[in-house]
Amino acid sequence: MPQGPMRFFIRRKALLIRRKALLIRRKALLIRRKAFLLFPLLTIYFWDNNNMGNCILFIDGENFLYKIKDVLKQENLPQSKTSLAEIDLGKLFKEPLKGFDIKRKIFYVARLHIHPETDKKSGDLIKLQRKLRNSLVNQGYEFIIAGNVRAQKVDSKIVFREKGVDVKIAVDLVSLACDKKLTTAILCSSDSDLQPAVKEIRERGVEVIYLGFEASPNKGLTYTTDRTILLRNSEVSTIYNSQKE
Repeated sequence: MPQGPMRFFIRRKALLIRRKALLIRRKALLIRRKAFLLFPLLTIYFWDNNNMGNCILFIDGENFLYKIKDVLKQENLPQSKTSLAEIDLGKLFKEPLKGFDIKRKIFYVARLHIHPETDKKSGDLIKLQRKLRNSLVNQGYEFIIAGNVRAQKVDSKIVFREKGVDVKIAVDLVSLACDKKLTTAILCSSDSDLQPAVKEIRERGVEVIYLGFEASPNKGLTYTTDRTILLRNSEVSTIYNSQKE
Protein backbone atom coordinates (compact mmCIF):
# COMPACT_ATOMS: atom_id res chain seq x y z
CA MET A 1 0.00 0.00 0.00
CA PRO A 2 1.42 3.47 -0.87
CA GLN A 3 2.67 5.56 2.01
CA GLY A 4 -0.07 8.19 1.67
CA PRO A 5 -3.05 5.80 1.87
CA MET A 6 -1.33 3.86 4.67
CA ARG A 7 -1.00 7.02 6.80
CA PHE A 8 -4.63 7.88 6.13
CA PHE A 9 -5.69 4.34 7.11
CA ILE A 10 -3.70 4.47 10.38
CA ARG A 11 -5.05 7.92 11.29
CA ARG A 12 -8.59 6.81 10.55
CA LYS A 13 -8.14 3.72 12.71
CA ALA A 14 -6.72 5.83 15.56
CA LEU A 15 -9.70 8.18 15.28
CA LEU A 16 -12.13 5.25 15.54
CA ILE A 17 -10.33 3.98 18.64
CA ARG A 18 -10.49 7.40 20.31
CA ARG A 19 -14.19 7.72 19.48
CA LYS A 20 -14.76 4.33 21.10
CA ALA A 21 -12.88 5.49 24.19
CA LEU A 22 -14.97 8.68 24.35
CA LEU A 23 -18.22 6.69 24.17
CA ILE A 24 -17.05 4.47 27.02
CA ARG A 25 -16.20 7.52 29.16
CA ARG A 26 -19.62 9.05 28.48
CA LYS A 27 -21.33 5.80 29.43
CA ALA A 28 -19.40 5.66 32.71
CA LEU A 29 -20.37 9.27 33.46
CA LEU A 30 -24.06 8.51 32.85
CA ILE A 31 -23.89 5.54 35.23
CA ARG A 32 -22.36 7.70 37.95
CA ARG A 33 -24.97 10.42 37.49
CA LYS A 34 -27.74 7.84 37.68
CA ALA A 35 -26.27 6.42 40.89
CA PHE A 36 -26.12 9.90 42.41
CA LEU A 37 -29.79 10.54 41.55
CA LEU A 38 -30.82 7.25 43.16
CA PHE A 39 -28.75 7.77 46.31
CA PRO A 40 -28.23 11.54 46.73
CA LEU A 41 -27.48 11.36 50.46
CA LEU A 42 -24.79 8.72 50.17
CA THR A 43 -21.15 9.21 49.31
CA ILE A 44 -20.49 6.69 46.58
CA TYR A 45 -17.02 5.33 45.91
CA PHE A 46 -16.28 3.43 42.71
CA TRP A 47 -13.54 0.97 43.62
CA ASP A 48 -12.25 -1.85 41.49
CA ASN A 49 -10.05 -4.36 43.29
CA ASN A 50 -8.84 -5.68 39.94
CA ASN A 51 -7.31 -2.29 39.20
CA MET A 52 -4.39 -2.97 41.54
CA GLY A 53 -1.53 -4.30 39.43
CA ASN A 54 -3.75 -5.48 36.60
CA CYS A 55 -1.31 -6.90 34.04
CA ILE A 56 -2.70 -8.44 30.84
CA LEU A 57 -0.89 -10.29 28.05
CA PHE A 58 -2.21 -9.61 24.53
CA ILE A 59 -1.02 -11.95 21.75
CA ASP A 60 -1.66 -11.37 18.04
CA GLY A 61 -1.99 -15.05 17.12
CA GLU A 62 -1.26 -15.04 13.39
CA ASN A 63 1.62 -12.60 13.83
CA PHE A 64 3.03 -14.67 16.70
CA LEU A 65 2.89 -17.99 14.83
CA TYR A 66 4.43 -16.39 11.73
CA LYS A 67 7.37 -15.17 13.84
CA ILE A 68 7.79 -18.64 15.39
CA LYS A 69 7.94 -20.18 11.89
CA ASP A 70 10.49 -17.55 10.87
CA VAL A 71 12.72 -18.45 13.83
CA LEU A 72 12.49 -22.18 13.07
CA LYS A 73 13.45 -21.46 9.47
CA GLN A 74 16.48 -19.44 10.58
CA GLU A 75 17.51 -22.24 12.94
CA ASN A 76 17.07 -24.85 10.16
CA LEU A 77 14.49 -26.77 12.19
CA PRO A 78 11.74 -28.82 10.50
CA GLN A 79 8.32 -27.27 11.04
CA SER A 80 5.39 -29.34 12.21
CA LYS A 81 1.98 -27.67 12.05
CA THR A 82 0.74 -29.99 14.79
CA SER A 83 3.64 -29.03 17.08
CA LEU A 84 2.98 -25.34 16.45
CA ALA A 85 -0.67 -25.84 17.44
CA GLU A 86 0.43 -27.41 20.72
CA ILE A 87 3.28 -25.04 21.63
CA ASP A 88 3.70 -24.59 25.39
CA LEU A 89 3.54 -20.82 25.89
CA GLY A 90 4.00 -21.21 29.64
CA LYS A 91 7.48 -22.62 29.11
CA LEU A 92 8.30 -20.16 26.33
CA PHE A 93 7.37 -17.10 28.40
CA LYS A 94 8.59 -18.38 31.79
CA GLU A 95 11.97 -16.63 31.77
CA PRO A 96 11.26 -13.60 29.52
CA LEU A 97 8.17 -12.63 31.57
CA LYS A 98 9.55 -13.62 34.95
CA GLY A 99 8.37 -11.22 37.66
CA PHE A 100 5.14 -10.18 35.93
CA ASP A 101 1.93 -11.04 37.78
CA ILE A 102 -0.22 -11.62 34.70
CA LYS A 103 -3.95 -11.61 35.49
CA ARG A 104 -5.25 -12.41 32.01
CA LYS A 105 -3.73 -13.99 28.90
CA ILE A 106 -5.54 -13.31 25.62
CA PHE A 107 -4.75 -14.95 22.27
CA TYR A 108 -6.40 -13.36 19.21
CA VAL A 109 -7.03 -15.10 15.89
CA ALA A 110 -9.14 -14.45 12.80
CA ARG A 111 -12.14 -16.55 11.81
CA LEU A 112 -11.39 -19.13 9.12
CA HIS A 113 -13.78 -20.02 6.31
CA ILE A 114 -14.07 -22.84 3.81
CA HIS A 115 -13.09 -21.53 0.37
CA PRO A 116 -14.25 -23.41 -2.76
CA GLU A 117 -10.87 -22.96 -4.47
CA THR A 118 -8.96 -24.47 -1.54
CA ASP A 119 -11.55 -26.42 0.42
CA LYS A 120 -9.07 -29.08 1.62
CA LYS A 121 -6.47 -26.57 2.80
CA SER A 122 -9.18 -24.44 4.42
CA GLY A 123 -10.51 -27.49 6.23
CA ASP A 124 -7.03 -28.44 7.47
CA LEU A 125 -6.44 -24.90 8.75
CA ILE A 126 -9.75 -24.93 10.63
CA LYS A 127 -8.83 -28.25 12.28
CA LEU A 128 -5.44 -26.85 13.31
CA GLN A 129 -7.07 -23.74 14.73
CA ARG A 130 -9.40 -25.90 16.84
CA LYS A 131 -6.41 -27.87 18.09
CA LEU A 132 -4.61 -24.61 18.90
CA ARG A 133 -7.67 -23.32 20.74
CA ASN A 134 -7.99 -26.46 22.87
CA SER A 135 -4.29 -26.35 23.73
CA LEU A 136 -4.34 -22.67 24.73
CA VAL A 137 -7.58 -22.90 26.72
CA ASN A 138 -5.98 -25.74 28.71
CA GLN A 139 -3.04 -23.40 29.35
CA GLY A 140 -5.35 -20.74 30.80
CA TYR A 141 -5.64 -18.47 27.75
CA GLU A 142 -8.71 -16.66 26.49
CA PHE A 143 -9.08 -17.53 22.81
CA ILE A 144 -10.66 -14.60 20.98
CA ILE A 145 -11.84 -14.93 17.38
CA ALA A 146 -12.08 -11.57 15.60
CA GLY A 147 -11.98 -10.49 11.99
CA ASN A 148 -11.68 -12.94 9.11
CA VAL A 149 -9.19 -14.80 6.96
CA ARG A 150 -9.91 -14.39 3.27
CA ALA A 151 -8.48 -16.23 0.28
CA GLN A 152 -7.12 -14.01 -2.49
CA LYS A 153 -5.53 -14.80 -5.84
CA VAL A 154 -2.04 -13.39 -6.20
CA ASP A 155 -0.15 -14.29 -9.40
CA SER A 156 -2.24 -17.45 -9.94
CA LYS A 157 -1.66 -18.51 -6.32
CA ILE A 158 -4.21 -18.55 -3.50
CA VAL A 159 -3.00 -16.48 -0.54
CA PHE A 160 -4.77 -16.32 2.83
CA ARG A 161 -4.87 -12.86 4.41
CA GLU A 162 -6.10 -11.86 7.84
CA LYS A 163 -8.18 -8.74 8.51
CA GLY A 164 -9.61 -7.27 11.69
CA VAL A 165 -7.54 -8.80 14.51
CA ASP A 166 -5.42 -5.68 15.04
CA VAL A 167 -8.58 -3.56 15.33
CA LYS A 168 -9.99 -5.87 18.03
CA ILE A 169 -6.73 -5.75 20.00
CA ALA A 170 -6.62 -1.95 19.72
CA VAL A 171 -10.23 -1.59 20.88
CA ASP A 172 -9.63 -3.92 23.84
CA LEU A 173 -6.49 -2.03 24.87
CA VAL A 174 -8.25 1.33 24.88
CA SER A 175 -11.49 0.03 26.43
CA LEU A 176 -9.68 -1.65 29.33
CA ALA A 177 -7.54 1.44 29.88
CA CYS A 178 -10.62 3.71 29.97
CA ASP A 179 -12.36 1.34 32.40
CA LYS A 180 -9.29 1.42 34.69
CA LYS A 181 -8.89 -2.34 34.31
CA LEU A 182 -5.42 -2.23 32.84
CA THR A 183 -2.21 -1.03 34.46
CA THR A 184 0.36 -2.99 32.43
CA ALA A 185 -0.15 -4.28 28.89
CA ILE A 186 2.27 -6.87 27.51
CA LEU A 187 1.80 -6.69 23.76
CA CYS A 188 3.06 -9.65 21.74
CA SER A 189 2.58 -8.33 18.22
CA SER A 190 4.79 -6.72 15.62
CA ASP A 191 1.92 -4.96 13.86
CA SER A 192 2.77 -1.26 13.46
CA ASP A 193 -0.94 -0.45 13.12
CA LEU A 194 -1.21 -0.86 16.91
CA GLN A 195 1.03 2.15 17.60
CA PRO A 196 -1.86 4.68 17.84
CA ALA A 197 -3.58 2.50 20.46
CA VAL A 198 -0.30 2.12 22.36
CA LYS A 199 0.19 5.90 22.44
CA GLU A 200 -3.41 6.39 23.59
CA ILE A 201 -3.20 4.04 26.58
CA ARG A 202 0.23 5.32 27.61
CA GLU A 203 -1.28 8.79 27.82
CA ARG A 204 -3.81 7.24 30.22
CA GLY A 205 -1.05 5.97 32.50
CA VAL A 206 -0.81 2.37 31.28
CA GLU A 207 2.66 0.83 31.09
CA VAL A 208 3.16 -0.97 27.77
CA ILE A 209 5.70 -3.77 27.29
CA TYR A 210 6.52 -4.83 23.75
CA LEU A 211 7.17 -8.59 23.59
CA GLY A 212 8.88 -9.27 20.29
CA PHE A 213 11.38 -11.59 18.68
CA GLU A 214 15.15 -11.26 18.55
CA ALA A 215 15.06 -12.32 14.89
CA SER A 216 12.97 -9.38 13.66
CA PRO A 217 11.84 -6.81 16.25
CA ASN A 218 9.50 -3.99 15.24
CA LYS A 219 11.47 -0.76 15.69
CA GLY A 220 8.34 1.38 15.74
CA LEU A 221 6.84 -0.51 18.68
CA THR A 222 10.23 -0.53 20.39
CA TYR A 223 10.22 3.28 20.36
CA THR A 224 6.50 3.65 21.13
CA THR A 225 6.35 1.35 24.20
CA ASP A 226 7.88 1.73 27.67
CA ARG A 227 10.00 -1.41 27.54
CA THR A 228 11.00 -4.12 25.08
CA ILE A 229 11.47 -7.82 25.79
CA LEU A 230 12.74 -9.99 22.95
CA LEU A 231 12.35 -13.76 22.68
CA ARG A 232 15.69 -15.26 21.69
CA ASN A 233 15.95 -17.77 18.87
CA SER A 234 17.56 -20.25 21.26
CA GLU A 235 14.57 -20.03 23.64
CA VAL A 236 12.08 -20.67 20.85
CA SER A 237 14.01 -23.59 19.34
CA THR A 238 14.62 -25.21 22.76
CA ILE A 239 10.92 -25.18 23.68
CA TYR A 240 9.91 -26.37 20.22
CA ASN A 241 12.38 -29.27 20.28
CA SER A 242 11.49 -30.30 23.84
CA GLN A 243 7.80 -30.75 23.06
CA LYS A 244 8.59 -32.95 20.04
CA GLU A 245 10.58 -35.43 22.16
